[in-house]
Amino acid sequence: MEASEAKKTKTTAKKTEAKKTEAKKTEAKKTTATKTAAAKATTTKAATKTAEAKKTTTRAKKETSEPAEVKKPAKAAAKPAVEVKETSNKVELTTNKAKRKAKKEALKEAKRLAPSATLKNARISARKVKIVIDNIRGKNVNEAIAILKFTPKAASPLVEKLLKSAIANAENNNMMDRKKLYVAEVYANQGTTMKRIRAATQGRANRIRKRTSHITIVLKERA
Repeated sequence: MEASEAKKTKTTAKKTEAKKTEAKKTEAKKTTATKTAAAKATTTKAATKTAEAKKTTTRAKKETSEPAEVKKPAKAAAKPAVEVKETSNKVELTTNKAKRKAKKEALKEAKRLAPSATLKNARISARKVKIVIDNIRGKNVNEAIAILKFTPKAASPLVEKLLKSAIANAENNNMMDRKKLYVAEVYANQGTTMKRIRAATQGRANRIRKRTSHITIVLKERA
């Protein structure tokens, strides 16, 4: 019995020692694993630091190697587009101005070639003449003369005489047909005003204004 118990104690002691040695081995493995992980982490940190240092050095080299004038070409490249737009706008403005000038010149030339007659400094106010003028605007020449003959106004004989002068200019100078002629434009503008004085009571003097007017008639042919 004692021999069997001694064997049991020996086997148990061996088992405990084996367990202890296994535990020590596992602890050693764990420590080595943690050490290797820590070493890897330190190496990765060092690698990142070196990469950042390389980037900073490359940036510094680029800034030192490239002068400040190198950045200008982008702005210089952007300017021509703006200049092209400005030049196009200027060209459009010049073309519009040329067109307006051409239109004005054409209208002036048409007015110059159109048969007309003017009476300047007529001894009647433009207000009184406009009452008669409005009746013949746009009418045929013969109809206008008939209207002027039968209008009992002071301006009608002056306008009739002026209209006959315009008809004569159209027939003799521009070789136009009287049957096709009509009054295209008629207007009366205010001329110079003569100022006179009329004696009044108590040594006063009242102003008398003698108005004048400029009457113009322009004729055209109907198509």
